[in-house]
Amino acid sequence: MSGLLDTARLVTLTGPAGVGKSVLARAVLEEHTARHDGTVVRVACWDGLADGGVTDALLRAAGLPDAATAREAARALALRTAHPCVSDRGRGRTGRRVGRGERPGRTEQGEQGERRERLGRTDRGEQPERSERSMAPTPAPPPGSAALKALTAHCRRHRLTLLLDDCDPVLDECAQLVRRLLRADPGLRIVATARRPLGLPEERVAAIAPLPVTLGEGIAGPAVELLATRTGPAAPELLVTVCQALEGSPLAIALAAHQLDRMSLPQLAVQVGVDGALFYSGPAATVRHTSLYAAHAAGYALCSPTDRRVWARLSVLPGDFDPWLAGCVCTSSDVPAAAVDGALERLRRASVVECVRDAGGAHPDTGVALPPRYRLPRAARDFGQAQLREAGEEAAARRRFRQACAALAAEAQITWQGPNQQVAVRLVEDEQHNLDAALTRPPQDAEDALGALEIAVSLWFHWAACGYRQEGRAHLDRLLLLSRDDTALRARALWLAGYLAAQEHATATAESLLDQAWRSAVMHADSDGLARIAHAHAVLALYRQDTATAVACLEEAARHHSRDPWFGPGPAHSWALLAIALAPHDPARAKTAAHHAWEARHSDGDFWLYSTILYAQALAERTHGDPAAALRACRKALVAKKLVGDPLFITGTRHMLTGLRRAARSGSGSAPPDPTPGEPWWQHRHPTGRDRKPDANGHRQAGDYAG
Repeated sequence: MSGLLDTARLVTLTGPAGVGKSVLARAVLEEHTARHDGTVVRVACWDGLADGGVTDALLRAAGLPDAATAREAARALALRTAHPCVSDRGRGRTGRRVGRGERPGRTEQGEQGERRERLGRTDRGEQPERSERSMAPTPAPPPGSAALKALTAHCRRHRLTLLLDDCDPVLDECAQLVRRLLRADPGLRIVATARRPLGLPEERVAAIAPLPVTLGEGIAGPAVELLATRTGPAAPELLVTVCQALEGSPLAIALAAHQLDRMSLPQLAVQVGVDGALFYSGPAATVRHTSLYAAHAAGYALCSPTDRRVWARLSVLPGDFDPWLAGCVCTSSDVPAAAVDGALERLRRASVVECVRDAGGAHPDTGVALPPRYRLPRAARDFGQAQLREAGEEAAARRRFRQACAALAAEAQITWQGPNQQVAVRLVEDEQHNLDAALTRPPQDAEDALGALEIAVSLWFHWAACGYRQEGRAHLDRLLLLSRDDTALRARALWLAGYLAAQEHATATAESLLDQAWRSAVMHADSDGLARIAHAHAVLALYRQDTATAVACLEEAARHHSRDPWFGPGPAHSWALLAIALAPHDPARAKTAAHHAWEARHSDGDFWLYSTILYAQALAERTHGDPAAALRACRKALVAKKLVGDPLFITGTRHMLTGLRRAARSGSGSAPPDPTPGEPWWQHRHPTGRDRKPDANGHRQAGDYAG
């Protein structure tokens, strides 16, 4: 901001409620004017504006007469310089007090006669004589232009910088005043603070963000330092926890610190993490800043009815979102779908909604233009939820949210079987917070529970192929208890829960779930379900090293003609797993199975299938004693697996690659020994034992372990 003040005539500080715009503006201006030998003239536009608006308040703050004072002075001057007949209004020539309807020196009858005579002259086309009132001087025009000229001259003479603080309730009036001031004196310097810009061409906008909580690993940020000044010595991890829950908002931190009079810091950390700080209160210079609720209520009152409804309904979204999801949640009979985008943009300009990704970027995998993504900060979201609950619309908005997430999950499932599986992976990553919330929030009724179960089933590839089996099992176990009706959707959920348990080598659980899925599939005459159950039993057989059973189950599943190509591994993957099962024993049949798998593929972008086939090829070449060919196939398999994060074989692939490199360097065709007798080595846990953890961007990583 200091740099902008040296070059710009108009600087506007924008930001959400409680971010510290006014405090920052006054602090920087005090330093700036002290360095340049100037003075700041401040007008608080939100609090205490008297009659006459911003212009009169600015004139009074600068020590100049305001418009009302100027009008009184002009009237007094007019009376002093008027004709003697009107210098003392209300007295006639004889000194008698004249009524409001009389003229001096005339009786009532005389007035009526003169009025008839004047009307007669007018009818005859003659001009009436001018009255004594018309001879009085014309009142002076409103002194707006003269006052502004006087103000600009005064600012130039005394090196004044104007600060229009909290312009939001009179934003248009402030913009017009600033435009006139800058036209009158291009050298004038003006600073404004508001939640949205003034919208003038010469305006330089400085968007003020909340304080960073950390500046890197182990380095406390300004938010933690601000809280520490109010708490005294405290555990750094507790300070970070509180500041993260408050999202670095200076007002929220100040209000939370004020609560330490009645609770300890650990208690505060727990409470703000669960409930937030919306209703914390404390002393402040203005009523708006006594609580976060009051600060947001002041901005909420300035919004249009449509923007208020959109704000409240967006509060059911736990993370960032795109305009499509916002439209699904906000559209109703009182908010048309076409109005949501405009409301989003207005809320963004008002610093209610944050834009976390601008429109116009290209998708890294497809090149398709990406829509913008928005986010509702924690305090604004909590305030919106309070308004939504008060309006009795929370249940309907949450239901629309879960329905929208079911549509997202279905789109991801179809995309997974399309030409580029990375698009499906990226879609789930982008909507991770929303999908997790739709799965974990308690359903409102049986229909809502089925909607949550549908989301879990549609994301089968995310659980089974991208490494989130434990999460998938947890969601399915909980939702299956809430959806006990024997439906086709429940049958799929039972199979998926059993398949995930089989992948994790939970044999007893997997067999119980697959038995229930088999009975349900028979009842619904679901031949696709029976084939998927056979595929899952083959996984269990491979864990038991029962190759014969695994081959029999996989051949049954592979020869099935699927009627639903979108759900489950499908025949192509059964052929690919069959190739892996046969590779150590019958490489020729394994190559044939791999060929059938590739011929049965849905698209060339099925990296999950492609990597599995390459792994089978590497396994067969290694068995034949050709480590160089096996090494090439293994490298390609690892590259393909990393594109989708398939954890079922990725650790085994790395292990095989290490052994093949060692064999290629030594010139030996021998295979690396199994690390643990009695267990398939390609299904071992990663040597470090690491589970999936968030990466640097907060996204969960898949493929660190298998089985």
